[in-house]
Amino acid sequence: MGQVERRGGELPPGQRLQRGWPVTHYGPVPRFKSDRWEFRVFGATADGDKTCWNHEEFSSLPYDTVVADFHCVTKFSMLGMEWGGVSAGTVVKLAPPADDVTHVMVWAEYGFSSNLRIEDFLDDTSIFATHKGGEPLTAEHGFPVRLVVPRLYAWKGPKWVRGVEYMTADRRGFWEERGYHNVGDAWAEQRYTYQEAPGDGPEL
Repeated sequence: MGQVERRGGELPPGQRLQRGWPVTHYGPVPRFKSDRWEFRVFGATADGDKTCWNHEEFSSLPYDTVVADFHCVTKFSMLGMEWGGVSAGTVVKLAPPADDVTHVMVWAEYGFSSNLRIEDFLDDTSIFATHKGGEPLTAEHGFPVRLVVPRLYAWKGPKWVRGVEYMTADRRGFWEERGYHNVGDAWAEQRYTYQEAPGDGPEL
């Protein structure tokens, strides 16, 4: 059963409606090799061990759908997109974090990373998407797996995800070390580091 993340079809501050889906990312599109692909959950896990799924195993995990809006920090938004895949809640249920975990680092190809507060990661609409609109993602849009966290700007949900690290303290990810807001709440228009309030993130 899908969840809906909407505020009456409104756009967050500073956003404009986008009809198509632009391709935006840093660096080249990775080549997918199914025999080498692995999704890992590691770090401060409840049992101190890591959990790994190969592509076939990950594709067999419970499938969920989410209908949610998509907000890019470059100021375009798309409304009512349907995502299919494995919910963040399912990953956490199968590979639980330790009780003192406060943040996660989501790791993607080429060492790209994005940090999130555990409450944002565990939002009902957060999903490791493998499909959009019922169709598999294209390579340019993150195939085989991208994280979608509708309540945050889209950069907080990396394409080409390879794993999740549970953390007991915050640590900035790739863009968060390069001038982008550590939290990235689209409705609070948290775009850049200079907008951070005390407590929003660790010092640079």
